[in-house]
Amino acid sequence: MLRRYSVHLSLATVGGLIIYLAHQEYLSLYIMSVLMFMGVNIILSTSLNLVNGYMGEFSCGHAGFMCVGAYVSSLLGVWLFANDKVFGAPLLNPKYTLYAFPLLILVGGIAAAFAGLLVAIPSYKTRGDYLAIITLASNYIIISVIENIGAIGGSRGFMGMKQLISAMEKRVDLPWMPIWVFLFTVFCIWLMRRYISSTFGKGVTAICQDEVAAEIMSVNTNKIKTITFMVSSGMAGIAGGLFAYILGYVNPGSFNILKSTEVLVMVYLGGMASLSGSVLSAILFTILLELLRPLQIIKWIVIPLLLIILMQFRPEGIMGNRELGDIFPKLKKFYRFK
Repeated sequence: MLRRYSVHLSLATVGGLIIYLAHQEYLSLYIMSVLMFMGVNIILSTSLNLVNGYMGEFSCGHAGFMCVGAYVSSLLGVWLFANDKVFGAPLLNPKYTLYAFPLLILVGGIAAAFAGLLVAIPSYKTRGDYLAIITLASNYIIISVIENIGAIGGSRGFMGMKQLISAMEKRVDLPWMPIWVFLFTVFCIWLMRRYISSTFGKGVTAICQDEVAAEIMSVNTNKIKTITFMVSSGMAGIAGGLFAYILGYVNPGSFNILKSTEVLVMVYLGGMASLSGSVLSAILFTILLELLRPLQIIKWIVIPLLLIILMQFRPEGIMGNRELGDIFPKLKKFYRFK
């Protein structure tokens, strides 16, 4: 029984320890910010790996879906619970923010999933470079649309989300953003593992191996592509919502091609079709970004260069298509699904 729930107990212990240290102010705001961005990057990396790794497509506009989730979650939250010059007085009492916050993030994820549907439909007849162009174009379309909506700040961005964080902390004195980031990160990893381990997820792998053969074997490839794109985009939207509330400010310029490149680097660094690799690469990449921060603008040269070096010398990434259980077989007994 203890072995069966060892992963749950480990996660609860790690999460509880981080929350305790943050609440007692043993961890600085900088360290907490890095840890929260680490969680956001884990969600982004695993979500894009679902399309690029497990399904074998090539999407390079993931930041666009992140942008949709960030803006929908932010606008809805400020409209309902914050006193803002754009929307005026809040529609609901701010004391209910604590209970509504996960719903706000999930609504942002649902909105991003429907945006992903617009990419999934053209993917029926396109692959490789053509799909990459479509996703890249959708990234620019989303950013351009938001930049030209002056009512929500346009290119200046949108703020007001800090009021919701303050309302939650007034309700219960806890560091709520680290808590929500941790819970959503665990949820997204669990969702990804359940999805790719399911019978439906085997169809995703079949498409990656040979789409024509999968169709001959009665796999509904169009349905699987649609749902997979929507799941991947929805998770990116969740990451975007958390990203916006961590900063308390959202700007369309934060979700340009450079952000999409960051996610691509994380996916290829960890390994295609490796959930463990995505988690590991997101952690390492977040640390690398912080180490490169003193370089300022030069880091945007280093990051794409890292992607080029990966493609040349280690195209399979750190883990390849393996999981931790493949490298350490004894770990499988702790998390294998029954």
